[in-house]
Amino acid sequence: MKAYVFPGQGAQYVGMGKDVYDNHPLAKELFEKANEILGFRITDLMFEGSDEDLKQTKVTQPAIFLHSVILAKTVDESFNPEMVAGHSLGEFSALVAAGALSFEDGLKLVSQRAQAMQKACEITPSTMAAIVGLEDHVVEEVCESIEDVVVAANYNCPGQLVISGSFEGIDKACELLKEKGAKRALKLPVGGAFHSPLMEPARAELAESIKNTSFSKPVCPVYQNVDGKPYTDPEQIKANLVSQLTSPVKWTQTVRNMIADGADDFTEIGPGKVLQGLIKKIDRSVATQGISSYNK
Repeated sequence: MKAYVFPGQGAQYVGMGKDVYDNHPLAKELFEKANEILGFRITDLMFEGSDEDLKQTKVTQPAIFLHSVILAKTVDESFNPEMVAGHSLGEFSALVAAGALSFEDGLKLVSQRAQAMQKACEITPSTMAAIVGLEDHVVEEVCESIEDVVVAANYNCPGQLVISGSFEGIDKACELLKEKGAKRALKLPVGGAFHSPLMEPARAELAESIKNTSFSKPVCPVYQNVDGKPYTDPEQIKANLVSQLTSPVKWTQTVRNMIADGADDFTEIGPGKVLQGLIKKIDRSVATQGISSYNK
């Protein structure tokens, strides 16, 4: 079975999307519509901006969403998903690609999500760190032993888990996890503690927007981050999206469930190759490829 997956924050690069904008009339139309919806020319920042421009959360998240969704709508003529999933932000791309959300509503929610997360980061300065070489339960136990806020945030693949929390919590956890034998405990260049309790102000703000947005039944199951399970009921999808901001991204579990349900061919749509690499580390037997640029 064919599965499509969509990347999250961190995959952005200057020049992303310009080739499809220049070569496909529908892509140009959708990018220009996005400029109108956002109230600024995000295409200028995507195509010709600086790395610093693209690192702003309010730019990064819509940029990756637009690149992924517009490629899905214009590049692969055979795009007919049997199952979809997205990593964090990528879940919104997956929902639009599967027809659960309109392009316009998806972009508005992604923009609101980015701004709400930015505000939450400013309320409580915080960060994330990648932990490599330990079993999940060891990382979880260490996080639970620390009084400061620090939690498991991204279950990316076996032996790679990202933790999220206050600066103090992350520092203590990294120190203890190195003592436990972690190969790496590296702080990430991110603006805050995504997928942790410190995102509660953003979750509350986004919940209202999601509640007031119309969702449809997707054309195929959407495997959601909160538990890695497939959903098609619009109300359940909405509830899971709200929970996503303060819950961990269970990517390892998602990919394993998709494979158990018949996925044997994964295509990543959007910038970068991060998810292809993670899927290979989860199960080397499945086929992986990516669509990251315009191909005639």
